[in-house]
Amino acid sequence: MADTQINQGAVKRSGGFSFLSLFRRPEAGAAAGFILIFLFFGYFGVEKNFLTALGTSTWLNFASKVGIIAIPIAFLMIAGELDISIGAIIPAGGIVMALSVETFGFNIWFGVLISFAVAAAIGWVNGMLVTRTRVPSLIVTLATLFVVAGLNAYISKQIAGTTQHSMPDAGVISEFLLGDYHSLVLGDGDNAFTIFRSLQSSFFIWIAVAIACFYILHISPWGNWILAMGGDQESAHNAGIPTKRLKIALFMLSAMAAALVGMTEAVLANTASTTTQFGMIFNTIICVVVGGVLLTGGFGSVAGVVFGTLTFGIVFQGINFTAFDKDLNMLFIGALLLVAVLMNDTFRNLATSASTTKKK
Repeated sequence: MADTQINQGAVKRSGGFSFLSLFRRPEAGAAAGFILIFLFFGYFGVEKNFLTALGTSTWLNFASKVGIIAIPIAFLMIAGELDISIGAIIPAGGIVMALSVETFGFNIWFGVLISFAVAAAIGWVNGMLVTRTRVPSLIVTLATLFVVAGLNAYISKQIAGTTQHSMPDAGVISEFLLGDYHSLVLGDGDNAFTIFRSLQSSFFIWIAVAIACFYILHISPWGNWILAMGGDQESAHNAGIPTKRLKIALFMLSAMAAALVGMTEAVLANTASTTTQFGMIFNTIICVVVGGVLLTGGFGSVAGVVFGTLTFGIVFQGINFTAFDKDLNMLFIGALLLVAVLMNDTFRNLATSASTTKKK
C-alpha cells in the first residue's frame, strides 16, 4: 500500500495524468512496439501501397485470425497454463461444420453449434486432464494436438471418404457474418473516400471477441480470479477462487476460439481441410508474448495482446510491401519477439524502479 501511495504521489502531474502509471500498464511496451513497427514499414513500404486501404487490409485480415485465438490463449498464459492443441482444433472446426452441412444436410448455423460443442468438449478434456492429473498443460495439449489431428483425418475418411470437404453455399447472411470481404466507401468517382476495403468477416469477429474478453479480464470479477490464479494458484484457491473450474472454462474458451477461426476459413474458402495448422500455434504465442503477457503468468492485458497481434501481422505481411528480401521474414519475426520481450521488461523495470524511489 505504501509503495502504491509513493507511486501515485511521485508521478502525478497537473490534471492527474501519470506517465509512470502509463508505463506500468501491460500494454505499454506493446503499444510502443506497434507504433515503431508501423512507422518502419510505413516508411519502407509507402511506394508499394502499404499505407493504402487495400494494403492495410492485408495484414489486418491475417492478424484477425491469429487475434481471435491469441486473446483466449493469453488468458490461459496469464493463469499459468498453455494450450497448443489449437493447431488441430482449427481444422476440426471447419471439418465438423462442413460435414454437418455437406454430408448430413444440416443448416449451417446448426453446424456452427455442433462445431462449437465439439471444440468445447475437447477443451473440457484438456482442462480436466490438467486439473485432475497435475500433468503440465504443455504435455496434455501436445498429446491432444496429435489425437485430434489423427481423428480429423480418420473420421473425415470414414464419413466422407476424403480429407478435403466442400462447403455448399452458406447463404448471404451466413457468408456476410462468417466469411466474406467487406468494404466501406463514401461517395462516388473522384470524390470517393475509402474507410476500409476488403476486410474479412474475421476482422469484425476479432473486434467483438476483444471487447467481450476486455470485459471479462478488466471489468468482471473473473478477471481478478484469472490474474490471481497466475500469480499464486495455491493462494487463489485458499481465497475461495474456483481455480479448477476456471481453468477448465479457459481451455474450453481457447478451443472454441480455434474452432471459430476454422469455421470462418471454411466459409471464406468454401472448403475445409484436415491439415493441422502448426504455424498458428507459434503465431498466437508470439502475439501474446509481444503483447506483454508474462510467461510466468499473473500479468497481461487484452489491449496489449491486440497491439501485439497487430504488430505481428505487420511484420509477417509487411515485408511483401518493401524491397527487403522475402527470405528475411523469419529474421524479422525472431528479432521482433526478442526486442518485444526486452522492451516490455524495460518498461516494467523502469516503472517499478521509479515507483520505489521516494520523493526528496
